[in-house]
Amino acid sequence: MACSLTCDRFLKSGGPLLDMRSPGEFARGHIPGAHNLPLFSDEERAAVGTLYRHQGRPAAVRHGLALVGPRLAPLAEQATGLAGDDGKVRVHCWRGGLRSTSTAWLLETCDLSCTLLEGGYKAFRRWLRQSLAQPRPIVLLGGHTGSGKTDVLHALRCAGAQVLDLEGLAHHRGSSFGGLGQLPQPTTEQFENEIAMALQAISPHTVLWIEAESVQVGCCRIPPELFQQMQQAPLVELRRPDHERLDHLLATYGAMPRRELVEATRRIGKRLGPQRTQQAVEAITAGNLRLACQLILNYYDRTYAHGLARSPHRTVPLVSAGESTMAIAQRLLAMEPTLGDHSL
Repeated sequence: MACSLTCDRFLKSGGPLLDMRSPGEFARGHIPGAHNLPLFSDEERAAVGTLYRHQGRPAAVRHGLALVGPRLAPLAEQATGLAGDDGKVRVHCWRGGLRSTSTAWLLETCDLSCTLLEGGYKAFRRWLRQSLAQPRPIVLLGGHTGSGKTDVLHALRCAGAQVLDLEGLAHHRGSSFGGLGQLPQPTTEQFENEIAMALQAISPHTVLWIEAESVQVGCCRIPPELFQQMQQAPLVELRRPDHERLDHLLATYGAMPRRELVEATRRIGKRLGPQRTQQAVEAITAGNLRLACQLILNYYDRTYAHGLARSPHRTVPLVSAGESTMAIAQRLLAMEPTLGDHSL
């Protein structure tokens, strides 16, 4: 008989995770790593819900059984293939109701061992809010556009530090150009799910490095529980020479399609100013990307300086020139003991 576990225990238990909700529910947000094995399409789920409201549960269940019946054998076969040699799976739906319990019954008749999520995905989202609110000793890494902050974060991780890469999870670098060459962004709900599960894998008592961001990373919004802690964290400001910043930007964006670079430039046209925008567009079109970067950096540098002046953070400068990202990471690691006590 399938056992039902609370969210924390369910997430730590073994076996692939099977999400029985409809494709639309799954697309809005799901537990990272889950496989979608929907019992109903979005339209069918809506029809069953309407029937439940107007004619009651028995009529809705009968209609649901008529829809699901022909799919049971393929569903069981798919779940068996995902289960692997130990035959264990984890199953959930929206509230831990009929979709997951009936699926667990079916799979256990096929000799699979099922674990259910008590309260379903809705319980996971409640657990997520509590998890994100847990206090952590956060240190932010800031710096002007082109400072290579993300590369330094990756070097910190390689050196053994705890890192939360918000831009990586959001598939966006956080500027008008930030979506170029990236995968489509997740929904904000899914972004929150990815953050919560990333935090689940690290210690809440050890310094956590995060790149300084505004509340919005592209279309994804940083959850308020985490952003409030980020606002109270110290900020290490990475300061690198302009020529290094330009080299970094050219390495990052130089291979991008010219049309996309022009579109991204025009998106900040009002703030860049009509003359500078036109100059930057002409430079991109002519292939002079270094000049375009210089023109655009003027805007981003002013924006950064304005934001830093209004920032609540205790700022610690880190001047670097000609250093590798790993050398910078090692210097940051040496600073951890003096930076990590602020929220403990």
